[in-house]
Amino acid sequence: MDIFKYHNYAFVKLLAFRIQISLAYQIMAVVVGWHIYELTRDPLALGLIGLAEVIPYFASALFAGHAVDHFYTRRGFGMLAAFLLLINTFTLTSLALGWLSGDASLWIYGSVIFTGFARAFIAPSYNTLFAIILPRKDFARAAGIGTTAFQAGLVLGPAIGGMLVGFASKAVAYGVSATLCLGAMAAMFALKIKEPKNTVSIPVISSIKQGLSFVFSNQVVLGAMSLDMFAILFGGAVAMLPAFIHDIYHLGPESLGLLRSAPAAGAIAAGIWITRHPINLHAGRWLLSSVAGFGLCIIGFGLSNSYWVAAMLLLLSGIFDGISVVLRQTIMQLATPDHMRGRVSAINGIFIGSSNELGAFESGTTARLMGLIPSVIFGGVMTLSVVGITSKFAPKLRNLQLHQLH
Repeated sequence: MDIFKYHNYAFVKLLAFRIQISLAYQIMAVVVGWHIYELTRDPLALGLIGLAEVIPYFASALFAGHAVDHFYTRRGFGMLAAFLLLINTFTLTSLALGWLSGDASLWIYGSVIFTGFARAFIAPSYNTLFAIILPRKDFARAAGIGTTAFQAGLVLGPAIGGMLVGFASKAVAYGVSATLCLGAMAAMFALKIKEPKNTVSIPVISSIKQGLSFVFSNQVVLGAMSLDMFAILFGGAVAMLPAFIHDIYHLGPESLGLLRSAPAAGAIAAGIWITRHPINLHAGRWLLSSVAGFGLCIIGFGLSNSYWVAAMLLLLSGIFDGISVVLRQTIMQLATPDHMRGRVSAINGIFIGSSNELGAFESGTTARLMGLIPSVIFGGVMTLSVVGITSKFAPKLRNLQLHQLH
């Protein structure tokens, strides 16, 4: 494929970074979820993991975006992200081996803070390097490949994490995650490209305001970000999977890993299809329809008491989610000026990335208040409501054709 011919396979090295850091994060996430629920048997405790991660993420994301746009080494920021995740995995490994004393739950929540800081740098550095390596004509196809690589981490990570816990131990699973963090650092170090210097110096607050102004004045960009943010926020059923495995299906951690992998498996299938058949016409309608399909699958998942039916519905939800992710990433890459990619990516991360953790907290809270199953159904219904509201109030997004952004 032509996009692999640029800069001595620089894109392949960038994908290697993304796959390994995604695997490391997902293995850690599924093991942490199992670990904390094993300790507490409380769905709210699962939601608090998301809150522990999102607070440092919120605090640092905009500053990370400014740094990536205005300092020379985007590769260095990618390596920094992997190093922060490495600190987290070392802490969790030490806890699982019994080397740390005190409240295990507090150690877990404390270590997750490093994950929040790491994630603040991952997307801005990746997206900026993506645009440096590739010509604009390849953005749509490369976004599909990048999403497929990312979703591969979402599939394999939870499955590997669950199996490692089930057949080995939590310490081994955390150790594998640490090894992948080292691999991600090595892939970024091996990425030898010429990074353009930003010759314009802007004060950090003014720079952040500039990025926020661009996003909030662009109906297409703001609409795409808002749509996914609220859909993920209310459709965060995945965070409650440890409770479903324990209390509804009465199965073990291996089943948790496989169930958690199902949405990403669907997203990989969608990413592969879109890579071969990029969506250009009626992109806005495709985006809205895919998020609506995601919401319907979440409602179906909440109503099902069969493990395999639930797995199929989560697989289907991943197909819809994969379509929306590729379209949103393509829209963001095409609509964003080169000198603002770090900041816009950071703002997008706050909208989208943090909504996973806030969605986990929302799901844990509503599960405590409503019950586990009603909370998931409520989330799916709210996702459908968000699609309707976005369609009404963002007509430019609804009627978008991708060629309008070139």
